[in-house]
Parts: sequence; structure tokens; C-alpha cells
Amino acid sequence: MLLTGATGCATGGAGGPGAKQLAAGPSAALTGKVTIWSWDVAAKAMQRLGTVFEQAHPGTTVEVVDIGYDNAYDKITVGLGAGSGLPDILTVEGGRLPTYLGNFPNGLVDLTSRAESLKSQYAEATWRTVTDAKGRVRGLPWDSGPCALFYRRDHFQQAGIDPATLATWDDYLTAGAALKQATGRKLLIMDSKQDTLFAQLLQQQGQSWFTDGKVAVATPAAERALTLMKQLVDRDLVDFENGWDGLVSGTHDGKAATTPTAAWWDGTLTAEMADLSGKFGVVPLPAFTPGGTRTSNSGGSTLCVTAQSGNPETAWGFLSFLLADKANQVSMMQHEGLFPAYLPALDDPYFQQPAPYYAGQPAMKLFADLVRSIPTVERTPDDAKAGDIVTTAVNQVLHNGADPGTVLRSAARQIATATGRQTVS
Repeated sequence: MLLTGATGCATGGAGGPGAKQLAAGPSAALTGKVTIWSWDVAAKAMQRLGTVFEQAHPGTTVEVVDIGYDNAYDKITVGLGAGSGLPDILTVEGGRLPTYLGNFPNGLVDLTSRAESLKSQYAEATWRTVTDAKGRVRGLPWDSGPCALFYRRDHFQQAGIDPATLATWDDYLTAGAALKQATGRKLLIMDSKQDTLFAQLLQQQGQSWFTDGKVAVATPAAERALTLMKQLVDRDLVDFENGWDGLVSGTHDGKAATTPTAAWWDGTLTAEMADLSGKFGVVPLPAFTPGGTRTSNSGGSTLCVTAQSGNPETAWGFLSFLLADKANQVSMMQHEGLFPAYLPALDDPYFQQPAPYYAGQPAMKLFADLVRSIPTVERTPDDAKAGDIVTTAVNQVLHNGADPGTVLRSAARQIATATGRQTVS
């Protein structure tokens, strides 16, 4: 797909002249057209606020193309590899950005000269996502995914369990058994093929697939996380469903009493399960140890300016307008359910308001309080490769009853071979 504005030299692949940079000072006036690739509610948010941007900057045009999520990364990868065919601005999920920066080091504009002054306005874990190995800023964070535990009030009340007592994952396991006995409900839903919980539990402990450049999936933290997941399965507290649709339908049907996930789940609940208003609540994630970290991160996205952009100044102007503006970030939370990565937005009164959907609990205040304590973890260009191997390992434990430590040690060796990295000793 070749779009207006997707012009310029082939700087996506290796061997280019180096990452294109924005000049240190802004241009006098923003003009011309910028084209953006995105999907779903993110595309709707930019279409809505794109009109506001055009009114504030006469002579500009913002065109948002909803390319759909299913094929988005195939299109982005092809465009970066070819050095042509991309728009001015890309939506890229935070977990995928490091791989693109490693594989296409010149494919995205270096925004450091403009963006560096914004660093203090974002949580450290979020800012790390948009910073490459050389410390250059290659995008701006959009929404973030602070995690907590959504729960069904009615199920917990039926079982006589106070969700505030779930201080540790051991408490969670104990409550799960009691809840199942009292209500017949499982404790949580897991994807039967593509697990996401393991990475969330690992980040809660301040770790990802790599530590100091070394493979770190056979560490005590990793074994604790996978052992917890095996315990949940062994005690018959997990309802396995297929994919996103299975999670949504299973949650709506009350197959499980809790969902340990990110703030963006609120958008799905309120939009697709409006009939369950008043039946949900939110508490922090249980900790691995008493007094330990009670949040993590799942998801979140960024916006990046492509090196193929014919109008990078206006592209940056739109990025900063959208993502470094308190009112616009709050607006996107209110209208599209996109939880702000921009910290000043979290001070808005909107996040303090009682939410009728959560029986009057100010649920978003909980997430706003948690976001600053999300552990920062290492991101590398090999994350996707490691993640595929880890998924296979996790499935062996959850579905075949394999030993977590044995499986993780095998996965670590496979990742080391695939990436040429050493393993943490």
C-alpha cells in the first residue's frame, strides 16, 4: 500500500545513512498532510482529534488509515524492509518496538532533540520502551498498561471472601479453592495457546526475557512465576479459552471470578459487558512476597515517525499534540478508554471520580496510583524470538504437566542458541 506522504529515501533497512533526525528547533509553522496507520479505538481517537489539530493549524491535513490489527505488523515489516510504502506515522505496540529498532535501525526518525525534554513526564518503564540501545528516543508513549486484579463482586460475596485480603499470590490460590467450592467458578481465564500471564508475572518481579543482555528465563523469578501458573492449573482453578474472543465471552458468562490484567480491560468491560455494570471491582495484583510489588504492565502502544515521511515536522507536531497534552490524553481516556502514559494527565479529576460501572469505586484512581511503580525491565531486539520459545515452554507446563524449572532451563538454552547470547549464571 503506497500512501500520500509515504515518500523519501529507503532508510528502513541496514546500510542506510543513519537514523534521520529532527532539527533541534521547531519549524515556524506546521503545514501539509500527514498520514497515519493505526487500528480500532486508537484510529478512532486520532480521527477525532485530528480534526481538532487541523483547526488549530490551518493548512494541515491528518489522514488516519485503519489498517486493522491482524495484518498490521506484516505491512509495517514489509514497508520497513523495502524502505518504501509507509505513512508518516506508525502505531507500534511497546512490546514490538525494540525488535523493529534492532532490525531496522534507520527506519524511524530519531526524535531525541524534541522529545528528551519530555522524559520526566512519563514513567520510567514506559520511557524505556521508546528508547533504543544508544539512548535515542524513537517514538512517544501513548497509552500504558498498568495491571491490577479485576474481580466479580457478586462471586466473592457469595463465597464470603474479601478481595482486599488478597495480599499475596498464596492468598489468591487459597481464595481460589474456597471460591470454587462455594460458587463452582474458576479463578481466572487463560489463553489455551498464546499465554500472556507469564510475562506479566515476570515483569512484576522486575525482569523480562533478558537481564544485562543475557538470557534470563531460567531464573528464580521465572520459576516462581511459572510454578504459580502450574499450581493454578493443577488445582483446577483455570478456565482455558481460545484467544481474545474466548476471554471476552468467558468473562461475560461468568466462567471465572477474576482477571489479572491491565487498565485497558476497562474499555472492554464497559463497552461489551454493559449489562454487568456494578458487578466488578478492582484491587492491586497480589504480590509474590508480603509487601512486594503489586502491579506490572501489559500492553501499551507508541507512535513513531517513519524515516520515509515527507513531512516529519508536522508529524512530530501531531505526536506532541496528541501524546504530550494533558487535555487530549484525558479526552482519549474518556472517549476511547486509552489509559494515558503521560503522567500529568493522571492528575486530572476524571481519575478521582467514582465509577458507576464499578459500584462507585474510583477504579481508574487505583491504576493512576499504580502506574508509577511499574517495574522497569530490559527490552531487546530479540524479545519476539525469545517470546516464541517461552510460549512453547509455558504450554508444556500448563497442558502437559512438565516441570517448570526443567522446561525453563531448556528454553534458556534454546534462546541462547537462537540469539547468540549467554545465559544468566
